[in-house]
Amino acid sequence: MSPSSLRPTALGLLRRSEHLLFAVLLILGVVSARHTPGWPMLVAGAVLVAAWYALGIVVAGRSRDRRLATAWLVVLTLGCAGLAVGSDGFVWLAFPLFLLYAQLLPLRAAVPGVAVVTVGTIVRAAVAQGGVNAAVIVGPLIGATVAVVITIVYRDLTEQTRQRAILIDQLTATRDELATSQRRAGVLAERERLARELHDTVTQGLTSIVLVLRTLQDDGALTEPRLRRRLDTAVSSAQDVLSQTRRMVQALTPAELGQTSLPDAIRKAVSRSGLPAHVHIDGDPTPVPTPVAVALLRATQEALTNAARHAQAHRVDVSLTFLPEAISLDVIDDGIGFDPDQPYGTSTGTGLGLQGIRARTAEIDGTVDINSHPGQGTALNITVPHRSSADE
Repeated sequence: MSPSSLRPTALGLLRRSEHLLFAVLLILGVVSARHTPGWPMLVAGAVLVAAWYALGIVVAGRSRDRRLATAWLVVLTLGCAGLAVGSDGFVWLAFPLFLLYAQLLPLRAAVPGVAVVTVGTIVRAAVAQGGVNAAVIVGPLIGATVAVVITIVYRDLTEQTRQRAILIDQLTATRDELATSQRRAGVLAERERLARELHDTVTQGLTSIVLVLRTLQDDGALTEPRLRRRLDTAVSSAQDVLSQTRRMVQALTPAELGQTSLPDAIRKAVSRSGLPAHVHIDGDPTPVPTPVAVALLRATQEALTNAARHAQAHRVDVSLTFLPEAISLDVIDDGIGFDPDQPYGTSTGTGLGLQGIRARTAEIDGTVDINSHPGQGTALNITVPHRSSADE
């Protein structure tokens, strides 16, 4: 959507009114000069001026070249001046010229141009009336002033229209980006949910079956060859299905955690954020269950996004601490903060992200603590016990 497509009806009406005004004044000039010597020449000149004016309308719709517009306006002014010299009935063409000067030229050039046309109008009117009087001077001055004021208002409306169109374009792009991001987040969330379901049901069930079958294999009382062969086949089949299920879970795991540890994935997320952030890894890093690693990584990414987009932070500190009984994540920024008493931080646009962090953490039996005050930054802490429902 372009700014030109959003031109308000008022602006379009003003343009059409200018064209109509020029046409009406030109026709009135021709009619009033019908008893003037050389009237056929004036009619021919009026036709040429009208054609030139119409050509300018057509060209203006296709080109925004300021030099071309200035040349067109100069020729139009000379044509109108020639008609006014032939008959004072054309002197009122000065008013649409005032509008055109103020619209097509910068103010520093439009004001002198309007002044010159005003003086010419006064001189021609004075010659026609045989002298200078108040009406001869005041009329053109009022016309010039009104034309300039109208044009200033017109320019202001045009600029507001342009800014509004830009804002609408930005809002549309933001809406599309948000929709795409939400779809992507939905896909990732579903993949992670499937991975958890496979792990918590199929994988754990198959593991139990394999353990039971292996116990039977080790039982020395099973001496019948046929029974042992069937038992071996059952163990082999269960192990194959277990391996395939684990590969499916691995494929559904976020790419950031596919071939790397949680500390390395967090370091990579921080480096990609573009923020001046520092990462601290405390304690002895141990393998982290996939659901826990996913939840902590997503929480880190969301906190970094909030710090960059909403909090206007200049520094972020990320700490991952491995404790004997739990794993803890801290993300602290020096941004503008927000009021925690407002639901989900709606004052800063962080609501959906914080809801997601709380939901993910609850699924792995963790706790979330958010400490923030307007103007004092934000501190996020997530603590997950080692013996959570997400443990493998």
